[in-house]
Amino acid sequence: MTVPVVEFTKIPPAAQGGRERVDTISGRVTGAKPGQRVVIYAMSGPWWVQPWPDQPFLSIQPDSSWSTTSHLGFKYAALLVDPGYQPPATMDVAPVPGGAVAAVKIVDGVGKPQIAPTVPIKFSGYDWGVRTISGDRGGLNSPYDGDNGWTDAKGALHLRIKKKGTKWSCTEVEMDRSLGYGTYIFTVADTSHLEPAAVLSLNTFDDFGGEQNYREVDVELSKWGDADSKYNAQFGIQPFYVPGNVARFTTPAGTMTYSFHWEPGRAEFVAVRGNSQHAGAPVVSQHVFTSGVPSSGHEKMQFLFYVVASDKSPLQKDSEIVLDKFEYLP
Repeated sequence: MTVPVVEFTKIPPAAQGGRERVDTISGRVTGAKPGQRVVIYAMSGPWWVQPWPDQPFLSIQPDSSWSTTSHLGFKYAALLVDPGYQPPATMDVAPVPGGAVAAVKIVDGVGKPQIAPTVPIKFSGYDWGVRTISGDRGGLNSPYDGDNGWTDAKGALHLRIKKKGTKWSCTEVEMDRSLGYGTYIFTVADTSHLEPAAVLSLNTFDDFGGEQNYREVDVELSKWGDADSKYNAQFGIQPFYVPGNVARFTTPAGTMTYSFHWEPGRAEFVAVRGNSQHAGAPVVSQHVFTSGVPSSGHEKMQFLFYVVASDKSPLQKDSEIVLDKFEYLP
């Protein structure tokens, strides 16, 4: 029996992905059966099907070749799949052969990995970078602009969502290093003005930690596009769809301080009124996760301010939020 083999003949550069960055990827297949096709994934954080979720299948040409355009990634995977296979839009871990996947070939992108430039800023004694390329979050592909994150004369960090053409330009601010286990504390000015489709996420994230759900530990302020929701905040670990991985609550108007203490196998979250977690500060919500808590790795702290797709309550106007300070206690 002939064992099918997928090969690459042209591999794009190793680079952080983004909507604007594409290149040709091509290869050949030997031993394919009638009706089988090729599916391509590029890894930049998660594995993303290429070139788009609604265009995932590549026909194998009479000379056994295949070719398409692909958004850039650090690694690329070519899958030979049977008829009827439905490729997921994203995968957290590298694809493997089995079932309707007859063969898989994974290669590194060409050259030294290229990281998209960021705009450097300083906040609360740490160095951060503001994202400058588009990103897929909340069911939308949105631009992320370097001028959407800045600090003021008092040292507070401002994050902005603004209209850019027909899209909402969002903000991602990421620390330049990993802190690991410890206590993360965020003092956030009043967020009661946030529209239902706006999301403020204060989270850790490891681009290469797919096997650990990207080591994502979250404090998130949003109604997730539902104006009728009685909740506007949540603590969580990933994946969010696992029962018990999300604790929702209602955060009041005014300055709030949120924190999580992260240690092996345990993450304890607290939200209090006011600008510090001093003894006696009024507790709004508290929750402890002891199952599925990720281990520390190469995660970095991120502040995200973005928009979710919502037919019910789409975003109406520009928005801005302020983080007064960030603290880390090892």
